[in-house]
Amino acid sequence: MSSALDVRAAVETFADNPSAFLALNPGNEYFTQPDLSGVVVHRTAGRHLVGLGGPFAPAADYEPLLRRFTEHAAEHRKHVVAIQLQPADAEVFARNGYTVNQVGASYAVDLARFTLRGSKFMRLRNKISRATKAGVTVAEESIKDPAIARELDGLDREWLRSKGRHVKPLRFLVCERDAPDGRVFVARGPSGVLGYIVYTPVHGSRPGWMHALSRRRVEVPPGVMEAANKAALDVFTAEGAQWLHFGFTPFAGLDAKHAVEGGSPKVDKLMTFFAERGEKVYPARTQVDYKEKWGPHAIVPEYVAFSGRPRLSSVWRLLRVTNSI
Repeated sequence: MSSALDVRAAVETFADNPSAFLALNPGNEYFTQPDLSGVVVHRTAGRHLVGLGGPFAPAADYEPLLRRFTEHAAEHRKHVVAIQLQPADAEVFARNGYTVNQVGASYAVDLARFTLRGSKFMRLRNKISRATKAGVTVAEESIKDPAIARELDGLDREWLRSKGRHVKPLRFLVCERDAPDGRVFVARGPSGVLGYIVYTPVHGSRPGWMHALSRRRVEVPPGVMEAANKAALDVFTAEGAQWLHFGFTPFAGLDAKHAVEGGSPKVDKLMTFFAERGEKVYPARTQVDYKEKWGPHAIVPEYVAFSGRPRLSSVWRLLRVTNSI
């Protein structure tokens, strides 16, 4: 069993996945080998091991660690489902007998090139201006302060109630509010806290920060969350950060040109169905609209991989372990 310190070191050193910080979420399990560097992050769900990304490992140990993890699963009569694979991960998984299909895309802004000037961003500028005129202010705050934590707890409860009594908070693929090294920007108005956004560090080829978790009250002035993100973006830019990531959206950005050889046509059809009619499973269109309004400079396909041929039970377990259903 790896310690949290070991996993964190592997993420910071080897991960080239903007969502790698999710490896540190409570409840995760870690597969390691004494003669190899790196870790495979996963959770057990019935007869499945649901993995987050590929192995966080140096190049020389990546493929051997994946093979050992696959053998470990088979020895325990488990099927592997790995989600949020990056393009480089997808090729290695496919080479090792996995069936790999695109499942969505992630979005990122190059802070060196970012601007809100021009007609393209007029609506976004207007929304932020309206929030400011309504008395909204944004500041980075510490959730280690008990008073602030209580305020955000109350907002979280209101947000969850607004989604309906049958809705559960997502897990595994979603940031925790108190994520290690996370930074929280809180929007406030005359009536108190209106919303907040949590940002987590990103390492790898596009280092910077991830817009990882956001919550707002049901009734807020227009532009509150846009104002919060713009305030954080300004801080990160001033600090010299290179990228702001908006993270993974399932069922978004699907394109045949991103297909990996040997993928399942049935899984492709299922992903397309969710993209076109799956708003009750996940509000992909709303998420994409928010991310695209910031003019992302990178849209990266992300993949799901199944050991052997995909099974309906594997998709079901993936949805269950994330609380999507």
